[in-house]
Formats: sequence, C-alpha cells, structure tokens
Amino acid sequence: MAKRDYYEILGLERGASEEDIKKAYRRLAKKYHPDLNPGDKEAEERFKEINEAYQVLSNPETRAQYDQFGHAGPTGEGFGGFDFGGFGGFDDIFDMFFGGTGFGSRSRRARRGPARGADLEYNLEITFEEAAFGTKKEIELTRMETCPQCNGTGAKSSSGVKTCPVCNGSGEISHTQNTAFGRFVNVTTCNRCHGEGTVIEEPCAKCHGSKKIRRARKISVTIPAGIDNNQVITLRGQGQTGENGGPPGDLHISITVKPHKLFKRKGYDLYCDVPISFTQAALGTELEIPTLNGKIKYTIPEGTQTGTTFRLRNQGIQHLRGSGRGDLYVKVNIEVPKRLNEKQKELLRQFEEITGETEQRRSFFKKMKEVFGV
Repeated sequence: MAKRDYYEILGLERGASEEDIKKAYRRLAKKYHPDLNPGDKEAEERFKEINEAYQVLSNPETRAQYDQFGHAGPTGEGFGGFDFGGFGGFDDIFDMFFGGTGFGSRSRRARRGPARGADLEYNLEITFEEAAFGTKKEIELTRMETCPQCNGTGAKSSSGVKTCPVCNGSGEISHTQNTAFGRFVNVTTCNRCHGEGTVIEEPCAKCHGSKKIRRARKISVTIPAGIDNNQVITLRGQGQTGENGGPPGDLHISITVKPHKLFKRKGYDLYCDVPISFTQAALGTELEIPTLNGKIKYTIPEGTQTGTTFRLRNQGIQHLRGSGRGDLYVKVNIEVPKRLNEKQKELLRQFEEITGETEQRRSFFKKMKEVFGV
C-alpha cells in the first residue's frame, strides 16, 4: 500500500514552519500515543506513522530530500537509517504528558523546597469614631508556628533525622516500564518520606513530628484615621509559618465599622439631619450642630425651607494616610406639630389671615387652573 504524504499525516501544508511541524506532532502524538490508548492497534499504527513523518520533516536535511524526491529518497531506497518505531528525540512530548519523565531517560525532581506559609483572615469591628480618628487594637488569634522544642525538625534530637531508606534521600521513586516502543520511566514522590528525603526515627514530644504547634498570639494593630468599612489592613509575616524554611504568610484584617447614631458617611464626607421648628425656619436662628469633634454654633438665615442642606467645610473624615478632611452636610427638616391646643390653633389662624396667600401658592393654583380649566 502506498505511503501517505508526510505533510498530510501531520495535517500541514508543504510550506509549514518548523514550529508548525512541532506543534502538529505534539498534538497528534498526545492523541494517538499507545500508552494513552492501550490495546488500540489502530492508534498504535497511527502513532508510528506520525512518528515517521515527524522524524523526516523535523530534520532540515531529510525534509529537503523528501520535498525533492518524495518517499523514494535521492537513491530510490527511501529514508533508510531511521528507526521510525523508536522514541528518540521525544522528551519534549513526554515533558508535556508526564511532567518531565520520558522514554529511555530519567528526569530527577527536586525535593520539596521552601514554601511560603498560608495567609490568615481576621474580622475586626471598630466604632465610627475609631475609624474616623484612628486607634490601636490588640487582637488574639491562633496560628501554626515552628515548634520551639525541636526548632522545626520534628525529631526529639538532631540525630533523630535520617536519610530515607526507601528513596535514599532523593524524595522520589522511579518505576521503569519496558514497552514495544521503548523504556518509560515514571517518577513519583516517595510515599515513605513524602518528598522530604529524610525520615524521623524518634519524633519530638511536643509537636509529635509535625514540626509545628498551634499557638495563641496577641498582636497589636494600628488602625489609621480615615479607614472605612470593608477595607483591609495587611500585616506582613503574621500569617502561618512557612514550610521547610519558607517565609510566613500574611495576616489580612478586614474592618467592620459600626454605624453612628447621627452621621452617615459617604467617602470622607458626613451627612446629618437636624430638625427645626417652623418659627426657627421662618425667623432664622442659631443652631447647635453636632460634629465628630463636639457641638458647634451655626446660624441659618430666615426663610429657610425644609430640606435645605448647609455645608460645613473640614468637619468630615480625615483623608486616609493623607492631609485634609471631608465636609459635613447638614440637612434641616421643619417639624410640623402634631398636637396643638386651642390657643395655638387660633394664633396660627390669625397668622394665616395676616400672611395671606404666598407667591408660591398663587403660582401653584394658577397652574392648576390652567390644567383643569377651573
């Protein structure tokens, strides 16, 4: 049976680049490799075909000969000298498949090195004033730390740590499998020392060989002025202890701010509603306005309407890690009395008669007549 075109086998055009050939081969080799298709004869033959095409096309010299003479080669005897059924030169493929283990070779893995410790999360609730002005808090948390008795070795004494007899200190075990297509070496983590390369003959009495103990710690936290709800303070190196000498993780403190009875916060500005009487609004008055620093006097003009908002500069929240403060916005709301005695009612009727119809009401009733025609 006539051989298929090598470019066709790899699904490529004749002008394909070296990188295109390599990518196509990797994709097809992964799909049809015998170890991934056990017992599938068709996949086995297909893999041999892909292998043959790749060995010819990946070599500039043999590719040039193939492009000129086809399968016959320059002497009419084909591409002799190539072992198309073997696996030479395929380490890049098996690096991708099996994490660095290939055929006919053994890839050593590094023993477990230093690893950074895990981060910790902590939620801290503070008052509105503490968030505005800043404060210091002491929190208590429990974390895993290096055992002080064995200094993190896990052994009762320094002589109690021995080289693992199973992997001889490499931290890995090799399993070799001979197949019709070559020798496959699979490297796995040693199940005796779990990749450490050492074993503990007599564990530490305090940590029982775990190298760490659980300890409660009190940590001082500085809360900066201006911090807001749901913001996070990160304390570097205050998380869990690292592995094998690695650095500790971090502590992330999420801030929850209790609501205030008078103020609402938007960014660095504060908002406050202040009730006033009709007389105060009509005649104007001097009000006592609450601020974070205490009460201050503020004069509102006569004729102030309900819902009017006054801006008090620099009476808000201090900018976080910066200079300046936000503003305080005071909204006045006129209170309408719900219970009046007869004398109060009479006085209000007299006031209504004296005042007459206001310009605002005249304008409204005029518009209503235009709408309804009445």
